[in-house]
Formats: sequence, structure tokens, C-alpha cells
Amino acid sequence: MLTLIDPNDERQAFPPIDSALKEPNGLLAVGGSLSSARLELAYRHGIFPWYGDGDPILWWSPDPRLVLFPGNLRISRSLRKTLSRRIFQFSFDRAFGAVIAACAEPRGKSEGTWLTDDMRSAYIDFHRAGFAHSFEAWQDGCLVGGLYGVAMGRVFYGESMFHRVTDASKAALAFAVACLSSWNYRLIDCQVYTSHLAGLGAFTIPRSEFQALVSDYSQMSVNPEAWRHAPGEFP
Repeated sequence: MLTLIDPNDERQAFPPIDSALKEPNGLLAVGGSLSSARLELAYRHGIFPWYGDGDPILWWSPDPRLVLFPGNLRISRSLRKTLSRRIFQFSFDRAFGAVIAACAEPRGKSEGTWLTDDMRSAYIDFHRAGFAHSFEAWQDGCLVGGLYGVAMGRVFYGESMFHRVTDASKAALAFAVACLSSWNYRLIDCQVYTSHLAGLGAFTIPRSEFQALVSDYSQMSVNPEAWRHAPGEFP
């Protein structure tokens, strides 16, 4: 049976991650709240919320886990050409609300979104608390791509990305990795496998290995330059 998280008890611990269900893969607990305290407790253990509108809050820890080490980012020849043309300008934490709103927009033929109003509000609060961050790609003053995620110690948990013009999200990711690498972040969590992220250099590792890395890296002190200054040269 799944553990029920009390929404009024922000100190209630999550169950051991190895108790997560195998089907659906990684479902660990249900309920609770999306307070900044609850989100911090979750991410410090590599757990994240994911649920649909009208559903209870669901907490996940899938096995295996898709990760990207900053030094392993694979930039294709076409993306490298795009970056060299300098058609995008980049920033971080300049437009968090706009980035998460764009990530919440329905895509393709899908009419729904997993980024419910409650989720968006919670992550905006988490951003104000200093944990959630965004990276943006701009073109002619317009926001055309970006991503957001959560930083804990020297781990960055990627949550979602979007683009409005070709290569904008990939370019924003390349900028994000350059920043995270310069700030000495050790690990980027990509959650579950997608061919898109695998093509950029991400790969799966066992959950036990992921948790061991999180236990080490999430306790490390943050580089003083982190979230203050971008790399001097990019690309």
C-alpha cells in the first residue's frame, strides 16, 4: 500500500524509496501538500511530485533514473552552428513565471497539462524561497525557449522545458549546462528516459546509484558564483 502523506505535517518523512511501486514505475506516496517545506524535503531525497489536474498529489522516485553529468552534454553540429550564429540571448532567473507558464501550455494535440495551477503556484513560491530556477533563451526581446528546475546543493533537478522557435530549448539547455558546470554542479537529474534527452548525452542509472550521488552532492556547499553570474563566454 502507498504511504499517505498528511498535508498538515510538513515534517512527516517519506517512505524508503525502495518501497516505491514497480508499476507505475516509481510511485512512492500520495497526498501531502506542495508547500516549500514539503518540496524541499522531497527533492533532498530525489523525490518529485507529478500528477494530473483533479488527481491527488503523487510523489515519485523512478528506477532507473535519467541523469546528465554536465561534462557529458552532447551538442550536435547543427546546434553548434546555431549557437555560433548568436541568434539567441540567454539569462537565468529573469522570467521564472513566464518560463513555467510556457512549460504548462498544452503541446501538440494534447489539451491538458501536468503543470496544474497549484503546481505552478507552488514552484513560483519555491523560486522565491531560492530553490527553483529558470534559464531563458530570447530572440529580439521575446522569450522563445527555456527550462526550469530545482537546485539542491550541487544537484540540479530539471523539471520541464519549452521552445517557440527551432533549437531554442536545446540552446537554453546548453546555456544551463554551461552555467551549472561553471558553478561546479555535479549532477543534472532528468527524471525518466526520453530519446530527446538521451540524444543530448543523458543516460539511465540504477535508482540506488542515483540516491547515493544525491546523498553526497545535495549536501555540498554551493559555489558563491551560483545564480549570481553567468560564464564569461557563451557559447
